Amino acid sequence: MNSSLFTLREVATSTIFSGLKLSLLLQAKGVTIVLEYRFRGVGPHGKTVQGTINVRSFREAKQYLVRLGQRYQLNIQALEKKREYVYTVYLPNRRPIRKHQSAYSVEEVSAALTKNGYVNFKIRPVLINLQMKPGVQDIMLFIKLSATMLRDKMNFGKVLEMLAEEQSNRSLRDAIIQIENQLKAGGEGKDVFNSHARIFGKFPAYMLGLATRSGNMAEVFEATSKFIERDLEIRKNVKKALISPMFAVLATLGAVGYYVQEIFPATAELFLNYNMDLPPMTMATLDLSHWLQSYGWVLLVGAAVLGLIFWRWISSERGRIWFDAHIIRIPVLGPLIHKSAIEIYFRVFATIYTGASDNIEVIRISSEACRNSWMENQIKTVTIPLMLRQGEDFVPALDAAGIFTKTTISRLRTGQETGNILLAAQQIATFYEAETGYKLNSLIEYIESIIALFIAVVISLLTVISAEIATITPPSGF
Repeated sequence: MNSSLFTLREVATSTIFSGLKLSLLLQAKGVTIVLEYRFRGVGPHGKTVQGTINVRSFREAKQYLVRLGQRYQLNIQALEKKREYVYTVYLPNRRPIRKHQSAYSVEEVSAALTKNGYVNFKIRPVLINLQMKPGVQDIMLFIKLSATMLRDKMNFGKVLEMLAEEQSNRSLRDAIIQIENQLKAGGEGKDVFNSHARIFGKFPAYMLGLATRSGNMAEVFEATSKFIERDLEIRKNVKKALISPMFAVLATLGAVGYYVQEIFPATAELFLNYNMDLPPMTMATLDLSHWLQSYGWVLLVGAAVLGLIFWRWISSERGRIWFDAHIIRIPVLGPLIHKSAIEIYFRVFATIYTGASDNIEVIRISSEACRNSWMENQIKTVTIPLMLRQGEDFVPALDAAGIFTKTTISRLRTGQETGNILLAAQQIATFYEAETGYKLNSLIEYIESIIALFIAVVISLLTVISAEIATITPPSGF
């Protein structure tokens, strides 16, 4: 059974309104795709019109259709939401075939099944349609496979069709099918992919849309795959260097707290019944245990409240900018995070740089891809306004933002003087990739050694305290 059976591209209409989907995509530029609707109507000359729109809500779909009707003098007669259905096909002497399919109605799925020769089947709508967003690995695999097939001179429409058939994630599969249909309907590649930025991510969507207009799609796809791969590597290294040690320390402290508060007193308090003096370490630990039993909940609640406030703060736009501006000031690790962001910025810049005089869009997209909100904000509020309003050159405008290292600015000035900014950007990205890769790996090994030493010291301290209890001897006569 072919899983691509129901792409529903074969719906017959008297006339398809020329450029209709393209205008809708242009109107919906920047909208996060959640829902797909199909509309039918009658044009000014009595001809049937049909099209699809991708919006966030039913209300938004109606607003689009009102504007569309006024612009093209259309009388909209029907609006149908695309839903998820499950169909089961029963075949003689074989196991039933059960698959999911997106369609606008049960009748469409039934008609497609009948057309393919099936007579015994069951169709039901999916009541709760929870579609998981594809992981970064899924996106990278899609881009890599696309680049490989494009290298083999395969038609891009065929590439999309094949990858949609093999895609296990329904969200990504539906997005690929929508992209294929929208491109066939005459949609601009940049607008089509940008409308699916929720699935692919802002920068990958921009790059894939850019590839549809380039002379070498495979090269742009491979550059995008390289960016995603490098971004994943940086995140993994930062997680190893920062997040994993933090959880290891918290887990150790939690275990120590439980031991001191629950296990240790059960043994130490037995000796208090003998009205005897306890060794100093045992007495100090017992006092700490009593204090934690009385006020430990205050510490936990206070830590939880502060953590929640901090998390809510850094989830806001101002909070993210503040956090990203200060995280690069952390000793040792901060400069590496900063240089990694610079590397990503110039890797993206070098990929989409055209050499034309107007590269404001390139600068903006690169800032959004660098994964640092503070750097992005500085470029958008300092660099770009200086270039647009005051006519400042690229390198001085970047320098004014105060976010790049002296080495970066010096290399860019050399590139500007020699007329080869592109080469300078590539060299900066390559240099910082090598430097941060080596130093992060060394830092991770150093931090792992420190954490291991910390855990060893804590275990040794608990062992000494426990051994001290073992040396206590109750007075004779008890």
